[in-house]
Amino acid sequence: MSKSYAVLPCNGLDKCAGCVSKEVAVKLTEHTDSEIICPVFYRVADAKYNKLAQEKPLLVIDGCATRCASKLAAEKNLKITDKINITEEAKANNINLSSGLRLGEDELKLSNIIFEKLTIEKNSAKESEESILFPNSLTYEIYKKDKFVFRLPKEEGFYFNENDVWVYVSGNKARIGVTDYAQKSLSDIMFFNPPAIGAEMEQFEEAGSIESGKAVFEIVSPVSGTVTAVNEKLIDSPELINQNPYEQGWIAEVELSDFESDKDLLHEFNGYFQVLKRKVDEFHV
Repeated sequence: MSKSYAVLPCNGLDKCAGCVSKEVAVKLTEHTDSEIICPVFYRVADAKYNKLAQEKPLLVIDGCATRCASKLAAEKNLKITDKINITEEAKANNINLSSGLRLGEDELKLSNIIFEKLTIEKNSAKESEESILFPNSLTYEIYKKDKFVFRLPKEEGFYFNENDVWVYVSGNKARIGVTDYAQKSLSDIMFFNPPAIGAEMEQFEEAGSIESGKAVFEIVSPVSGTVTAVNEKLIDSPELINQNPYEQGWIAEVELSDFESDKDLLHEFNGYFQVLKRKVDEFHV
């Protein structure tokens, strides 16, 4: 049976992304046992919807970077189970959203893609653990500044970009994540927006995002390739990134397309360690 949700959609029906959000929500109620939480009514009378959100897993569908649905869920102290951003999904699937409000062929195609992503049972978490030969344990170099401690893995195969994202390369496969500096700068991470499995990325394009109470951090991919897996544990437990961004808190896995060129714009351990120290010293002056 397909998973059913309490669905909290975007209320921005004056934008195309908000209309797609509504379409996905309606499709879920038509084909699964999901129920919609009306964001407008929820603000003024929340008793009914609080009960629904406790009985079913909560799916938040944001339309754009404003993330009004996510903010409403946070205001109501709801635990989010799954989260989708329409604009990010459109970008990941190379779909340009219309400037109008009526859904055309591309918008309906996107709503179907998202519906299938939400309802088809996947075993990607287990598959991802077996898809790359990642070290069983890591050796870290530590840089301390005042009460803060920043760790950086020293193993061969790790590379870093100046956007504070790491990549571990094994053959033609890679695993990516954010560095210790990135997660400490954000503080407590509350949301994880993964890249779409199957999405093709160029080096320095967005590979999902993470969000704390301080800011939204766009994950800038250090490599080009195709996303083959995401760390789905982070959807329910984004705090794993705070606990260990290199091991349990990795973001995604990628099949590489041009690493020989990509690595010319990346740092190995020694180079990024200098970048890390400079950033920490400047931030804590």
